[in-house]
Amino acid sequence: MSADGFPLDSVETWVFDLDNTLYPADSELFQQIDVKMGEFISDFLGIEVAHAKKLQKRYFRSHGTTLTGLMTEHGLEPGAFLDYVHDIDLTVLDPSPTLDQALARLDARKVIYTNGPTDHAERVMDRLGVARHFEGVFDIVEAGYRPKPKPEPLQAMLDHFAVDPTSAVMVEDIARNLEPAHEVGMTTVWVRSERRIQRGDKDGPHIHHVTEDLVAWLDGVAAPSS
Repeated sequence: MSADGFPLDSVETWVFDLDNTLYPADSELFQQIDVKMGEFISDFLGIEVAHAKKLQKRYFRSHGTTLTGLMTEHGLEPGAFLDYVHDIDLTVLDPSPTLDQALARLDARKVIYTNGPTDHAERVMDRLGVARHFEGVFDIVEAGYRPKPKPEPLQAMLDHFAVDPTSAVMVEDIARNLEPAHEVGMTTVWVRSERRIQRGDKDGPHIHHVTEDLVAWLDGVAAPSS
């Protein structure tokens, strides 16, 4: 056991979400994506941006992602959407040598599981300076455009990387996305932010650990037992 009773020695695989998880939500990086989604919907459907933003949020709540809602409700081909909304300025995101060091102290394989595309994940990891730690990315395309928190793409990700869920940890900023992970026996970590709390996210029995500072939490877990 390590800090806070975390069973570090039994962890074989760490599964990390990307956006607002590997970097703090207050970096405003994902807010660029949020704005561009509204712009895309406005242009795609020929509606005012204010109406587009309402649809965007409604589809996120009901379908898991805005993209899935647009595909289901409007027959959108996903490529153009993914390209447009992830064409963002990464310079707002500072490199994170502290995250790099924290990940280096975790003696287990690490993968990314994201509702975004792989090229976006790779650019973000490169900007943070942590790409060297990750074995691979399981993205929304690999998932067949089935988003979290659906259980099917989670199982597909586990199969893809040959992960034993009972010896794996999933780290995620959206609380509901951890429910399927808990169901299959994964240890779950919620990276909580004020923005997510304001949107209704809350703790529950499917969440084993909560932190508002991923680097500090990882440092605590990897610290030698006293």
